Amino acid sequence: MTEPTTGQTTVPAADEHARVETAAAENGAAGSPWARLLEGGAGRNLGLVAVLVLLGIVGVATADTFLTVSNLLTVLTQASIIGVLTVGVTFVIIGGGIDLSVGKVMALSSVWATTVATQSYGWAVMLFCAVVVGMGAGLVNGLLIAYGRIVPFIVTLAMLISAQGLAEQISGRRSQIVTDPVIAGIANTRLLGIPLLVYIFAAVVAIGWVVLNRTTFGRRTFAIGGNPEAARLAGLDVKRHTMLLYVVSGLCCGIAAIMIASLTTTGSSTHGTLYELDAIAAVIIGGTLLTGGRGTLIGSILGVLVFTTITNLFVLNNLETDVQNIAKGAIIVVAVLIQARAQRSSASS
Repeated sequence: MTEPTTGQTTVPAADEHARVETAAAENGAAGSPWARLLEGGAGRNLGLVAVLVLLGIVGVATADTFLTVSNLLTVLTQASIIGVLTVGVTFVIIGGGIDLSVGKVMALSSVWATTVATQSYGWAVMLFCAVVVGMGAGLVNGLLIAYGRIVPFIVTLAMLISAQGLAEQISGRRSQIVTDPVIAGIANTRLLGIPLLVYIFAAVVAIGWVVLNRTTFGRRTFAIGGNPEAARLAGLDVKRHTMLLYVVSGLCCGIAAIMIASLTTTGSSTHGTLYELDAIAAVIIGGTLLTGGRGTLIGSILGVLVFTTITNLFVLNNLETDVQNIAKGAIIVVAVLIQARAQRSSASS
């Protein structure tokens, strides 16, 4: 392996490799205190918690049923499916990419897993099918982006359209009823009064957090998203890792497909419409930079909870969907402006 040089000093590739990963792990160490507070996860996460508290106060003041156990569990259940998709999208964006296809890949996975032929083999085959279809779509995205050198926006947009068309063709544009009692019973199962869907969501988040923050895979994701050329010179296989990030996103789509099939008791090409935008928006307001290299999974999940709570408040108060969308759009704009301010502060310090 060729060893990168700096001036007249030769730096061993292994040492440079370690340096890049260490620099990625020091996420937000440089810059002004203000920039570190906004970009470094803790400050932004506390801000999102404060937003949730504020939304809770508004909910208590405007809807008597907001703080009931039933409604809070409804919010968590609604957040679970988009939350699982958001885990995969967070990995992709931190790695410097974007995935517009997650909603329709989830729909395609749900349709493929609920065909009569698939269901005849039982719940294990349905689960396997959903996961394989999701990962397969992610693999196609990753290969075209990493090795085909096509812009992620174009590839994943094409996958969105293709997955939608394939799902419609397989299902004949009809909803396929889930007949398997195990899959159908997932959404109705409760442990200690909490829906099983919420436990699945929590498990995916926990595994995702460990992988992102406590493994070499996670450190390499930050390094490649922050500076892919430096990561390549340090000996990282940037193409292979980028491909794997989209496979991870596809895996999350497959898991979410089983969850939504259980919740709605159907597999349908209409599942997941605009879910990709909700997931990306949650990642953005959670503090992950669209340029990659910096972000937190916990922030993304808090972003999901913020948007889900806003939706719940609008439903409880019988407000129109268009007003809800305007509110979401305003939140995204404010989040991007805060990111831009933090980046300028960090660059000028």
